[in-house]
Amino acid sequence: MPPRLGGHRTETDEDKRMDTNTTTTTTATTATAVTATTAVTTIGTFTFAGWEELPLAPTDPLTAPRLARAAVTNDFTGGLTATGTTCQYTMVYATEKTGLFNGFELITGTLDGRAGAFVVEQRGSFHEDGGVRCVFEVVPGSGTGALAGLRGSGDFTSRHGESSVDYTFTYEGLDRP
Repeated sequence: MPPRLGGHRTETDEDKRMDTNTTTTTTATTATAVTATTAVTTIGTFTFAGWEELPLAPTDPLTAPRLARAAVTNDFTGGLTATGTTCQYTMVYATEKTGLFNGFELITGTLDGRAGAFVVEQRGSFHEDGGVRCVFEVVPGSGTGALAGLRGSGDFTSRHGESSVDYTFTYEGLDRP
């Protein structure tokens, strides 16, 4: 009996009765990747390895907010391990010490032992006391290597004077190891 379109064929009791003269049995198997559907949370720390900030346009603080961009590199340890990430921020200063930022960071390294790369989009704010609050989300489709299919989001809060920053990252969509 021919296989059905769109899938593999399963032998029925009727097929067994109709094929009583067959002495050979053929077994077909298919391999399917098992994708994790349960979210996993990992934690760790990162440090700023480099920060170069440049104004986007000359502005008079009395007539317009200051716009700037920053090229940043970070080093991650913990569940996410990466050295010298590539990050670009655009910032708007509401005052000399407060404002908002957004940006993208390319992270190449390992996530809980899986090697690859992915990009996160970051949105955050910085405050008078020097603190920074940021949320980030994996850019859909950006995962490569063992991180292909990665989905997730996380956050961090830094306080002025801290040498490293704690992060939390919750993710899913990866094949189980």
